[in-house]
Amino acid sequence: MSVTTKRALAASLKKLLKEKSLDSVTISDIAEDCGVNRQTFYYHFHDINSLVEWIYTDEATQALAGKKTSDSWEEGFLRIFEYVNENKEFVYKTYHSNSFQHLLNFLLEQTYNLLFGVIEEKAATLSVREDDKRFIADFYKFAFVGLLLDWIDKGMMEEPSRIIEKLDLLIQGDFQMALERFSSPL
Repeated sequence: MSVTTKRALAASLKKLLKEKSLDSVTISDIAEDCGVNRQTFYYHFHDINSLVEWIYTDEATQALAGKKTSDSWEEGFLRIFEYVNENKEFVYKTYHSNSFQHLLNFLLEQTYNLLFGVIEEKAATLSVREDDKRFIADFYKFAFVGLLLDWIDKGMMEEPSRIIEKLDLLIQGDFQMALERFSSPL
């Protein structure tokens, strides 16, 4: 029942964002739209920011389910784009609100997890320290998230698959080369 209520509160927030900015939505607005009292909201969330964080954690994490290998990093990154596109209003309003950090954290975490899976797989036959693998994943994470944020800021107009194609051309083989540079003899 708890997850059902949380999802209902999330749906109410998304519905309200069609009419208001995220910063102007109140807990009373969400509770009223959802047909529950304020205490029910507070039973599940501390504030609207915690609801926004939960939405990104619960819903959006599913967008990457199982797409963390080198054969599918493009598909995994495309899934992040697709989630953003499918939830355009919510993401755009989060981007332009005091809750921006939750969107940024989600994008950074999901992108890092995707890229670290690729790095781990490509490093399987190399002797690369864990902190060096994390450094490589962090480097690419910031580049990828920068592209995503720029795309959001520009109104999400360009086709995500086209961005992925350009990115694939740009970094083709870079993961492997970076790992080889950090590799020490076995």
